[in-house]
Amino acid sequence: MSPHEMNPDFVVADEAALRALFPPTNDFAVRKVQTSLTRNAREFIRRAPFLCLGTQSADGTADVSPRGDPPGFVRVLDDHTLAIPDRPGNNRLDSLSNIIANPSVGLLFIVPGFDDTLRVNGQATLVTDPDLLNTMSVHDRVPRLAIVIRVTSAFMHCAKAFRRSRLWDPDAFQDRSEMPSLIKIIMEETTGAPEGDEMRRLEDGLEDSYKKSMY
Repeated sequence: MSPHEMNPDFVVADEAALRALFPPTNDFAVRKVQTSLTRNAREFIRRAPFLCLGTQSADGTADVSPRGDPPGFVRVLDDHTLAIPDRPGNNRLDSLSNIIANPSVGLLFIVPGFDDTLRVNGQATLVTDPDLLNTMSVHDRVPRLAIVIRVTSAFMHCAKAFRRSRLWDPDAFQDRSEMPSLIKIIMEETTGAPEGDEMRRLEDGLEDSYKKSMY
């Protein structure tokens, strides 16, 4: 595909031009933002088995990482502080490196079956406190570190995106087999993917690694 070129006449490049495109912000949308974790926010976090963690590097490069575990895996330490265990991954450490360079983070908590979400922003620190980590063990596996976040704002986000996408609607689910497996995609885009039995062996190996290295 040839590179897409944007017409500069239609680029929105400043705050004034942006605001001119939309009605004024609803007062309710402004007032809903809290500076601490309210009772309802804490209950939402307790139910959430999944979140997206947004970070930025020192040069402003953005990244979003999924985090998932049994419901309640994120610990609310007090009304202004929460902690996320860091589970085994691919050791790229993108989010963790970004936090060291720039501690500002954004979280989106998701509960299966809920169309609304919880957004939390704050300042993150990486910690290895054993007293904290031991409370986060799963199957007797203690995480190497936790991401502790000092909350600066928290608020509920409406259901429009999830309802537009029909995310929880089984009739909208897509067949994963219509695309290559994860390992095949990576190999196709890097070294080249084998065919037949060799590819199936690699796919089986990936599934086996999931079972052995989840924690």
